[in-house]
Amino acid sequence: MIDLSKLITERIRDIPDYPKPGVVFKDITPLLADHVTFAGVVDAIVAHHGRGNVDKIVGIEARGFILAAPVAYHFGAGFVPVRKKGKLPARTHEQTYDLEYGTETIEMHTDALRPGERVLIVDDVLATGGTAQAAAELVRRGGGEVVGLSVLIELSFLRGRERLGNLDVHSLVTV
Repeated sequence: MIDLSKLITERIRDIPDYPKPGVVFKDITPLLADHVTFAGVVDAIVAHHGRGNVDKIVGIEARGFILAAPVAYHFGAGFVPVRKKGKLPARTHEQTYDLEYGTETIEMHTDALRPGERVLIVDDVLATGGTAQAAAELVRRGGGEVVGLSVLIELSFLRGRERLGNLDVHSLVTV
């Protein structure tokens, strides 16, 4: 039996002082390069939420796209990108939030969701919870129902989960 948590942990490298001094960046590119681990991550997210329970997958720029797209494929669901301000070509909803090293604004197309669609948000890291909270607000503003958040890594010492209220948070590895 494969220990997915161990595989994930072994395939994430820490990059100190990136993108700013004092921040330890979690580089997932070694994980993505390993077919077994990458497939295991996608399968674990799908298994946790169950097929037929999600209409759309929201992926958060940029590494969240990499995980969210194959998850959407396996669910038979649509994929909706949430991007940094100014990167989407049509009309958008926007949400500004704080993160551990500054502020950011993300956007989602206003026509990305139909009222009542069940939406799973997928990202690589849950840190302070600002990005996830902002994405959830965009989904709600777009008429969707957030059924959960799945992340590869949760940085528990930053207590992002606490910011998300009763949102179902699924993390594959917690550090």
